[in-house]
Amino acid sequence: MKSTEPRGIRNNNPLNIRIGNTWLGEVPNPTDSEFEQFVSPFYGLRAAFCILRRYIRRYHKDTVRSIVSTWAPANENQTDMYVGYVARRLGIDPDARLDYDDKETMCSLVRAMAKYECGQEVPSELIIQGYNNA
Repeated sequence: MKSTEPRGIRNNNPLNIRIGNTWLGEVPNPTDSEFEQFVSPFYGLRAAFCILRRYIRRYHKDTVRSIVSTWAPANENQTDMYVGYVARRLGIDPDARLDYDDKETMCSLVRAMAKYECGQEVPSELIIQGYNNA
């Protein structure tokens, strides 16, 4: 993979999950000291869905605004722009409640977040596989 590729793509971590947990599919000898590195994008997407499921079900962060504000806090990101981008891509109000069991919406959420994080579309089939295996 080219070093000019976005970090999330190079790390097979399209949502730029920070280091902090042990995940299935992590690379054995990571070289990035801040962000998780996975052996394939599938594992990065799977981990993202695991986190989102926890946000929604355990912490009741179930809107685009609450999810993105936690995922990409304002002290590090332009969170309002991120929220607006994702909500527009989903065609919903940023404060509309999301249901993790709504596979289509969750996959659209991850597709939009990955595009914002990395500037590239992630193949739909990979996103669906991540959701199905989370």
